[in-house]
Amino acid sequence: MSYYFATTLPLSMDEADQKTREALKAEGFGVLTEIDIKATLKTKLDADFRPYRILGACNPPLAHKALQSEGHIGLMLPCNVIIQEAEGGVEVAAVDPVASMAAVKNDTLGGVATEVRARLQRVIEALAAG
Repeated sequence: MSYYFATTLPLSMDEADQKTREALKAEGFGVLTEIDIKATLKTKLDADFRPYRILGACNPPLAHKALQSEGHIGLMLPCNVIIQEAEGGVEVAAVDPVASMAAVKNDTLGGVATEVRARLQRVIEALAAG
């Protein structure tokens, strides 16, 4: 089982970022956090790295359901989406919450994870469709 969904876009990092945020918003997600890995590694380690961003996406109603069904599930929230420079363009990938939460044995949580998975898959599909 793969732990992510991905597509590669023929866009700049900033264009891919903007389109990703729009696609996330269309599925009810907001971006709570953003980590610029390239800048962080340069600042902290003086290491060069390709452009790479991690967006922490959250769908508040689904996050609320997950938190109600499993008190420690916040350890796995928000859902990470990465945008990175790749061969042929910019790759956008989203975590598969069903795969990442497989270790948690909770049927209610499983239902929430399945719904989040479907929404994140639609985000990636929408980006791929242009």
